[in-house]
Amino acid sequence: MLKEFREFAMRGNVVDMAVGIIIGAAFGTIVKSLVSDVIMPPIGLLLGGIDFTNIFITLKGGSFETLKAAQDAGAVTMNIGSFVNTLISFVIVAFCVFMLIKAMNTMKKKEEEAPSKPQSPPRQEVLLEEIRDLLAKRN
Repeated sequence: MLKEFREFAMRGNVVDMAVGIIIGAAFGTIVKSLVSDVIMPPIGLLLGGIDFTNIFITLKGGSFETLKAAQDAGAVTMNIGSFVNTLISFVIVAFCVFMLIKAMNTMKKKEEEAPSKPQSPPRQEVLLEEIRDLLAKRN
């Protein structure tokens, strides 16, 4: 059973998939940081100094100034700002995946359109050409 598992785990597709998942997770953290630390602060500043992570609705537990304070107090909250950040992250990741797939499809199409090497003629045709050339030399 261990041998079968090793064969399964070492197949090319499984290893490629694992690499893709690891790189995807790392890319996800980069996008999350991009949205939270780079994109949302200027948008919040333009909208009057709003910190999107602190946009929430307290459903149960009182009134709090920050999401962290509400969470520390154990209040039940609906985290709208966090959802907006996650939504923007998703759109960025989806767009990047779209561009990657589009580039791969373009490269694949170019490979298909590239002219292939001319095929060598069949053996009988080559032999007939040799016979023709020999007969032409005799005359």
